[in-house]
Amino acid sequence: MTLGAAAARAAWVRYWDLARRWHRFEVRGIERLDGERPRLIVGYHGRAMAHDLCMLQSLLRERGAREPRAIVHEGFLRAAPLRWLVEGAGFVTGDPRALAEAIGRGDSIIVTPGGTREACRSFRDRYRVEWGGRLGYLRLALAHGLPIVPVAASGVDDTFVGLNDGYAWGKRLGLPAQLPFWLALGPLGLWPLSPPWPAKIVQHVGEPIELGAIDPRDREALGRAHARVTTAVQALLDEARGTHTPEKLSREREAA
Repeated sequence: MTLGAAAARAAWVRYWDLARRWHRFEVRGIERLDGERPRLIVGYHGRAMAHDLCMLQSLLRERGAREPRAIVHEGFLRAAPLRWLVEGAGFVTGDPRALAEAIGRGDSIIVTPGGTREACRSFRDRYRVEWGGRLGYLRLALAHGLPIVPVAASGVDDTFVGLNDGYAWGKRLGLPAQLPFWLALGPLGLWPLSPPWPAKIVQHVGEPIELGAIDPRDREALGRAHARVTTAVQALLDEARGTHTPEKLSREREAA
């Protein structure tokens, strides 16, 4: 590891250890991530970073478990400080060879199919899974025989107050690489210059989903699997926020 990557990792680790205290972070069902088998951890993307998933990495590190690797945009490799962070924090891009190497070492992978579409919305649109037709995560799981572990957390959309739909504005302004143009407020002003609001974050880890034998070219079968996963993540969001009764959650999970 280069000196720059080592420094980036030290800062990254320290920041998320402190963030766990700031957000009074808790995890329900973390035992579902125990064991040596690699998994595909698929989650809802809260405002504006996936705070819960970064703090989950921090907690797993503290427990002595292998840290799952998050998929980040290839643009992170273009500038030295971000490239150091990719190396130091153990991120991977969507490059198939890099993903295969990580999974081959036994590393779990974290992916948030909603991306900036979920992360950079206004305060009027919160805690709603919106993945569109993004099915790449399913093909990744099928290619490597990975179970999908759905995750979602309360508090993640309370870290910043979004003022606009950053994803839509980014498209309207023609920003490159699907970058958003997002305006949001934290306790000290505009994001990203402000820290997040100290919302309590409670993450729920769902039951693993085994996809079984699905032809990755069969879009109809992929669509059914996609609906099953998104329904599970939405149910976890609602459960974490207490908006569903146990009876209703049970019926939804049976239907999924």
